[in-house]
Amino acid sequence: MRSSTAGQDGFSQGLRAEWARLRSSRGLLLAMAASVLVTVSLGLLIAGGVRTTCVTGKGEGPCPAPLLGPDGTAVKDKYYFVHQPLKGNGGITARVSDLTGQLRLPDVVPGVRNVAEGVVPWAKAGLLVRQSLKQGTPYAAVMLTGAHGVRMQHNYVHDIPGGPHNGPQWLRLTRSGDTISGYESDDGRTWTRIGTVELAGLPETVEIGLFATSPGVLWDMAKAFAQATATFDRITLQGADGSWRHDDVGVGLESDGRTPHHPGGVVESGGKLIVTGGGDIGPATVEGGIRADLMLIGGAVGLIPVLVAAVTFCAAERRARRLAARAVVLGAVAFVAGLVTSGVVVPAGLALLRAHRNPIQPITLGTGLRVVVGHAVLTAAAAVLALGLAALVRRGVVAAAGLSVALVVVPYGLATAGLAPWLLMVTPAAGFAVTQSVPTFAHVDVGPSLLGGYYPLSPWAGLAVTCGYAAFALAAAIAAHGRRARRELDSRLR
Repeated sequence: MRSSTAGQDGFSQGLRAEWARLRSSRGLLLAMAASVLVTVSLGLLIAGGVRTTCVTGKGEGPCPAPLLGPDGTAVKDKYYFVHQPLKGNGGITARVSDLTGQLRLPDVVPGVRNVAEGVVPWAKAGLLVRQSLKQGTPYAAVMLTGAHGVRMQHNYVHDIPGGPHNGPQWLRLTRSGDTISGYESDDGRTWTRIGTVELAGLPETVEIGLFATSPGVLWDMAKAFAQATATFDRITLQGADGSWRHDDVGVGLESDGRTPHHPGGVVESGGKLIVTGGGDIGPATVEGGIRADLMLIGGAVGLIPVLVAAVTFCAAERRARRLAARAVVLGAVAFVAGLVTSGVVVPAGLALLRAHRNPIQPITLGTGLRVVVGHAVLTAAAAVLALGLAALVRRGVVAAAGLSVALVVVPYGLATAGLAPWLLMVTPAAGFAVTQSVPTFAHVDVGPSLLGGYYPLSPWAGLAVTCGYAAFALAAAIAAHGRRARRELDSRLR
């Protein structure tokens, strides 16, 4: 009991001593201030320099606000729809007998469009029911994709995998009140249910039918034209028996305000419907506006003075208890610096973007708090990691600081450039995922770059990796210093 009390007293004394040392350490405080200044300046510089414009039917001008789905997420809602009104319960069954398409590849001859046959992995064609033709309204669909088999998706952000089919496939979509069920079959006789979803508040009359669409083909971090064409046959309807209506939902117009930009279409032939469409139905992770986490794009550079200050603050402390107290004090100071940084640059940067009429990705209060507080925790974890490494690497401040920067900052820089994004899974730089303000959706292809919003780990999983590295480095340093102290004590007793 005395030993435990003595240990607590010793740790408390160590904390007080470290707080006193910190208050007198002008270099450490200046480094934290420099970190705040660097990150905030870079974020506001980026926000102040962004000017997005779009070509609409009225010509070139400010981009419209992002289209929002039922849960407030920025979404894309563009496809070709062959449909009928369905009053009450019913459904539709059809076979997708063929799925082809066109996509634009990089030009071989400058100025000559290089359009080839093919489909992108998330090209979609299938059956769809929705509240109305108004963009952003609730829907559910069952579909065959270019390379991801059969899927059932609803309300833009939800995706349920079906079978891994890429050839002809039977599909069925049924409605019972607000309940929508999707099915698939290889032969049209034996059916497998993919999923059942609730679309709350569906009106008595909905639109049900066939659709085709295709997101653009990725060129680095940009997308180029792509289009999907699906052949539907064996079509049967339950509860609807009207004539087919044709709508190119969400089609854009050229600058003249009249000519459709990459329009879709349908050809009816011998009981078949051949539907062509372009666009996408899903989350708008890039096209939906500028993300809040881009305000923290300078966060990695801003961590450099924090890492150097942490290494210097360690100053080869030999006592294990003092090292633990030092980590607590340093982590607390770094947390405050990170909190001030993100608490200033995120709202100020977003306000600056709005002032310049840029479209902004919607962000909930909970996500905003996670971005701000998460950056602060990341800053604290990085500082503790650097302190632990400095205590383990006994070859000077420069070596420990260089190792810290190599583990935390360099992988982030490579991932931002689209190089080796897997480093954000296995290095302490994984913690930057906690600042992600737009989720990485599995059913949306994005370029492997942080600028495109790609993070290989979820926010909390990434932060857990960084915290794990920091905890391991500190524990290893305390253990090593403890062994060293015991050896020195033994040598003196001899």
